[in-house]
Amino acid sequence: MEFERFTIALLLLRTDAPAFTETEEAELQDAHMSHLSDLHDNGYLLAAGPVLGPPNRELRGFSILKVDAERARELKQEDPAVRAGKYRIEVFPWLLPAGLIAFSAGHLPRSIAEAED
Repeated sequence: MEFERFTIALLLLRTDAPAFTETEEAELQDAHMSHLSDLHDNGYLLAAGPVLGPPNRELRGFSILKVDAERARELKQEDPAVRAGKYRIEVFPWLLPAGLIAFSAGHLPRSIAEAED
């Protein structure tokens, strides 16, 4: 049986995250979304999105990347929200039987405003 390799990246809220104003939060979220869109447009990121739940939860988002874990960590560490200290990243290699899941072409929004359109 053939297997496909992916990397799962978890976006986790840091317990020691600095405080941001509402405006800074919105700007940081837009920068985060733009970064994800760039990763998708460049073929690294297959899917990404928020994990729903109470606002104080640690797990905030989940991504599937088509690169090895080391490269995924590098790419995700470039996220402006990670660099700003709001989030931290954990990555895990993921093996699936080849062809079990398929990702269709799509578009990730680059901002909150675009997501709300």
